[in-house]
Formats: sequence, C-alpha cells, structure tokens
Amino acid sequence: MKVYLSGEIHTDWRDQIVQGARGLDVEFSSPVTDHASSDDCGVAIMGAETDKFWHDHKGAKLNAIRTRNAIEAADVVIVRFGDKYKQWNAAFDAGYAAALGKSLIVMHGADHQHALKEVDAAALAVTETPQQVVDILTYVLNGALPTSV
Repeated sequence: MKVYLSGEIHTDWRDQIVQGARGLDVEFSSPVTDHASSDDCGVAIMGAETDKFWHDHKGAKLNAIRTRNAIEAADVVIVRFGDKYKQWNAAFDAGYAAALGKSLIVMHGADHQHALKEVDAAALAVTETPQQVVDILTYVLNGALPTSV
C-alpha cells in the first residue's frame, strides 16, 4: 500500500507512523519537510528572484509537482493539521486527495474540530494520534484490531 504523509512539519508524527508501521506492507512518501529547502527549491534550481512573491511562486510550483505526483500515486493520503501554524497547504492536499477519490485519513486535535469540519467530512477516518493511524493501517492491511481493544 502506498501512503502519502501530508501536513505539518514541526513534530515527529511522520516518524511515529513509519516506525509503528514496521512489518506492514506499506511504502511511505511525503513532501520535503526541511522548511528552508522547500521554500527555496525554485530559486535554487531556476535562479534567484528579487521579488519574494516570485521566489515563493517558483518554490510552490516545484513542490506542487512533487505533491501532485505523490497524492496521485497514493492509495491512502494522511493529512496532519498541527497546533502551531495554520497549514493551508495541508487543507489543499486534503481537498485534492478527496477530489481524486483517494482514501483520506485526517489527524488533528480537538481544538481544530470546528475549523476542519468540512475536511473531516471528506475523510474516511479522523484521528488524533499517530498510533490511531498505525492501527488503521494495520486493520486495513491485516484485519487485525489493536491488542488493547
């Protein structure tokens, strides 16, 4: 199963899911999570810009190539909304995945419940923790419930 891990880049939630899914037949992909590299990829590859708008524009378009390809190739898209920043790009990724008919799992805390109600409505599962995502992947692939149930 191909799983794309989208969303906030300030915590280790991706690592927790990848570690928890060891032994499962899962191939993970994700955006570039180094913030500076992601922001500067366009100008690093295609040349400097004096206007910050065009600097960001180049980077966003290059990142969109990576993101679109990964979402289109994925069987499951997991989108994490963190507490520290508003992840507009994560909401966009969730909408794109939903529009493509991808199986969507959303992860966020209770404090985002109201703001993300439309995103949650498009998801097949709404979770709060990386372990819940691992448990979903385990169930989907093996039909096994968590041992703590």
